[in-house]
Amino acid sequence: MSNRRATIADVAREAGVSPSTASVVFSGKTPVSVPTRQKVLDAAATLGYTGPDPRAASLRRGRSGIVAVVVGSSLNLMFLDPVQRLMMDGLAEAVAPLGAGLLLLRRDAAIDSANAPTLMTASIDAAVLIGCDASLRDTLPDVRARGIPVVVVEGDAGFDIPRVVLDNREAQRRAAEHLRDLGHTKVVIAALWQDAAGTRGWIAPGADVTIDVTRDRLRGAREVFPYAPAYATAHSSIDEGFAAGRVLFADAGDRDDLPTAVIAQSDLLAAGVIRAAAEAGLRVPEDVSVTGFDGVPVDGLAPYELTTLSQPATDKGRAAGAAVAALLDGRIPASVLLTSTFRHGNTTAPPPPR
Repeated sequence: MSNRRATIADVAREAGVSPSTASVVFSGKTPVSVPTRQKVLDAAATLGYTGPDPRAASLRRGRSGIVAVVVGSSLNLMFLDPVQRLMMDGLAEAVAPLGAGLLLLRRDAAIDSANAPTLMTASIDAAVLIGCDASLRDTLPDVRARGIPVVVVEGDAGFDIPRVVLDNREAQRRAAEHLRDLGHTKVVIAALWQDAAGTRGWIAPGADVTIDVTRDRLRGAREVFPYAPAYATAHSSIDEGFAAGRVLFADAGDRDDLPTAVIAQSDLLAAGVIRAAAEAGLRVPEDVSVTGFDGVPVDGLAPYELTTLSQPATDKGRAAGAAVAALLDGRIPASVLLTSTFRHGNTTAPPPPR
């Protein structure tokens, strides 16, 4: 018995119609009478024909129908982060009209992997890079030599590669100015990851922070509090914020040495810091103020409503998808700068008298 896949010609022969008639039944591009349509569908069911071979359609278009998305964190952590989920929703929505799907690649595997697709081996139409560190930048000339358009979200891959960026520095400065206006001077920063390895710990003065988002938010905070110490976490999560908060409040027995405010570089980190403050016997915001960044719902944060910067995460994904569409159409899209909105919640107040 032959294992050959049935073709549209086989269906047409079985149904007693022309191949072009059978084809439009599946494409839907031309009206077909109900009896003829049913005859073709019955023939297809008899032969086990489920529709045109997508590989053939890809060859005709000269495209794979795949847009690679290169992320820095593990895929599990990515989908636990509400900001990343919203951004991916926007990106998927924007590339859907192109008939394209998303292929997620971790940054380390995307550059060099013996067993998984990479930017140099995967059959893709375009690549969206979520961030762009030095190792990834080094591979881009070879990727572009393949004729693959590249778009960067929250990073910088060079002047000629379209970017979708957030006003991280300016937005974080607004949160810091809010704390300064309340009278805070003893401020610490719970930072996102400082390098691709996610090294936890205090960020040394003058250290080379290689993650663009972290670096820009640090700069914004330190334009207001130049000497604010910063503690790097491994990723954005409540657990990481809780662990960082335990370090920040390690000397809770001596209230005079404690920070009066914590600038957390994400809402999830801020929620963890608030839990650590409660464990240390500190009240928010009476004893310590906390600011976040992202403006996303955080489970279990009630009765608190974070003072935070609300970013348009879904719009960020949509803008990246629109840039991909433009590049595939032979147009050069302009880079996009998105703006965050300051939202005053109930987690900040003037510092306690000491």
